[in-house]
Amino acid sequence: MTEITASLVKELREKTGAGMMDCKKALTEAEGDLETAIDWLRKSGLAAAAKKAGRVAAEGLVAVNSVSQSGAVIEINAETDFVARNSDFQDFVSRVGAISLEKEGHLSAILNAEFSNKISVSDALKNLIATIGENINFRRAEGLSVKNGIVSSYVHNAISAGMGRIAVLVALESEGDEEVLSNLGKQLAMHVAAAAPRWISIEDVEETELERERAILTEQARESGKPEEIIGKMVDGRLRKYFEETVFLEQTFVIDGETKISKVLEGAEKEAGATISLEGFVRYVLGEGVEKEEDDFVAEVNAAAKG
Repeated sequence: MTEITASLVKELREKTGAGMMDCKKALTEAEGDLETAIDWLRKSGLAAAAKKAGRVAAEGLVAVNSVSQSGAVIEINAETDFVARNSDFQDFVSRVGAISLEKEGHLSAILNAEFSNKISVSDALKNLIATIGENINFRRAEGLSVKNGIVSSYVHNAISAGMGRIAVLVALESEGDEEVLSNLGKQLAMHVAAAAPRWISIEDVEETELERERAILTEQARESGKPEEIIGKMVDGRLRKYFEETVFLEQTFVIDGETKISKVLEGAEKEAGATISLEGFVRYVLGEGVEKEEDDFVAEVNAAAKG
């Protein structure tokens, strides 16, 4: 049997961009023949997937699934918005979304779960990359659950059922009337999509973030030339405004444009006949935080001309 050396594995990795274990397996299957191993990787879709992995993927879909007391949201990215309209891609996202609900939004558990016919989600993703011809990245997943109450979901501008560019989950803990909780949860999820809160309550605001904001506001206030005691009051007032913009319970309800969210919950409690606790929320915006490459059209044309 031909010895599979580290240098041979390294050479195959450099030629195909495939993972180390995949390269070792390919060389074993090919009995050490480099070209046969390359063909094996290509047939398996692994070389194609690896080569595409370096390309920026910031399009695609976010998706939510929720059932009663639990919900999960995922983001699967592709390189172009055309892929988001591809039926194979949508089917993949839909099926992975259902699996994410079962696995409570744990990314590693989802990737290792069975997709179909003993094929894992991870391997199904590689197959999809080979089929579609773009880099596709399962970027993130998250789940929410409550003991009593409801987890509501909302997708803004849905391209298909449960899938779009903005996806939201809201978790309400309560033993109150289910219909009241369901209606409230849906409205609060729509609010989150529009208002983009960062924290549930003022107490949840990170200390480092609060100190940074206070320092900025203090510096701005000092430019007014007012005395220090006045500056302190100015900063306190501006911090309240900051909380009203970023803290869920302090925000103004987008549905009516006038009621604070904390008051909305108080009103719903009377209607539901029980206390309602806002336990958590998740808001995924497609491609958020992904650094996109700027297209250089002139360079692209020149490269095509030289090719």
